[in-house]
Amino acid sequence: MVAVSPGGPLYTDDGRRSIGPPLRFGLGVLGHLARHRRDYDVVHSCAFPFFSLLGARAALVGRPTLVGIDWCESWSTAYWRAYLGAVRGRVGHAVQRACVRLTPLAFAFSDLHAERLRAEGLRSEPVRLAGLYSGPTDGHARLDPPAPPLAVFAGRHIREKRPELVPAAVAEARRTLPDLRGLILGDGPERPAVLAEIARLGLEDVIDAPGFVDPGEVDAAFARATCLLLPSAREGYGLVVIEAAAAGAPSVVTAGEDNAAVELVQADVNGFVVAPEPGAVGEAIVAAHVGGADLRRETAAWFDENAARLSATASARTVAQRYASARS
Repeated sequence: MVAVSPGGPLYTDDGRRSIGPPLRFGLGVLGHLARHRRDYDVVHSCAFPFFSLLGARAALVGRPTLVGIDWCESWSTAYWRAYLGAVRGRVGHAVQRACVRLTPLAFAFSDLHAERLRAEGLRSEPVRLAGLYSGPTDGHARLDPPAPPLAVFAGRHIREKRPELVPAAVAEARRTLPDLRGLILGDGPERPAVLAEIARLGLEDVIDAPGFVDPGEVDAAFARATCLLLPSAREGYGLVVIEAAAAGAPSVVTAGEDNAAVELVQADVNGFVVAPEPGAVGEAIVAAHVGGADLRRETAAWFDENAARLSATASARTVAQRYASARS
C-alpha cells in the first residue's frame, strides 16, 4: 500500500463531498505514477472523484500500461445541475464526459450506467460486472416472518437516499399493521430532518434511529426485518438489497431514472419497486408482511441462485481475466 496524499474530511458541513481531498489525491496519483512510469503493467482505478483518473492518464502518456476504470455511476446532465447548480453542474458534467472519453477500458456495475457511458462517448464497449457483494454466499436467511413486523432503513442520511420518507411510509403502513415498527440506521446531514419527521408524526415510540451501528447489528436487523426500505432517488448499485436478501428480507425500492438498485429487484420474488411516495412504500411494506414465509423463501432462493454471480470475487475474476487477455 502506497500513500500518495494526506487525505482530509470527505464531506462539507452540508453533506456534499469536499473538493480538497480528491484534488490532493489526484495530484498524488499523478506524481507517483510519473515517478514510476515503468513500474506498472496495469493501473486499475475508480472513476470518481475524477482527478485520480485524470492524473493517471496524464502520468502514463506514451506508455503501453493497461488502464481500466470502474464506473459505478455516470450522472445525467439534470442530476449534475440539481447537485451543483446550473453553472457548476455544467462544469462537473463536462469533467465527467472528458473522463469517460479518457477511459480506455471501463467496468460498469449496472445496465443503467453502462448505457450512460456509451451515450457520454466511451470509445470501447464497457465490461459489465454484476458483483460487489462480499459477504457469505451460503446465505443465513431467517424464513419465519418477524413479529412484530419491522421495516428497516440502512444507509447514509443524505438527500439522495431520502431517509426522511421512511417515517411517513411507516405511518401509512401502520393503518393496516398497527404493530409495525421502524428502524432507521445510519447518520448524515439529513438526520435532523429524519428525527423531526419522526417527531412530527408522533412515532418516537415506534421508530428507532440509533445512528451508525456495528456491522453485526446491521446483519441482525436484516434478519428480523419484514423488509428493507431503500427509497433512494439515486443508487449506483444498491448493495444493501443483496445484503438484506442474504438474511431473507425482501426490499422495497423506489423507481427513478438515477436508481440502478431497481435492477437487483425481481418483483414479488425478492421485493417490490414502487413510486417514491409514502403511500406506495407503505403499501409495499404491508405486501411484504402479507407475503410472509413464502416471500422470504423466494427472497432466500433468489439470493442462493445469484450470490456467486453478484459477488465481488466474481467481478475481480472477470477483471483479472480481461487484463490477462489484453496482456497476451
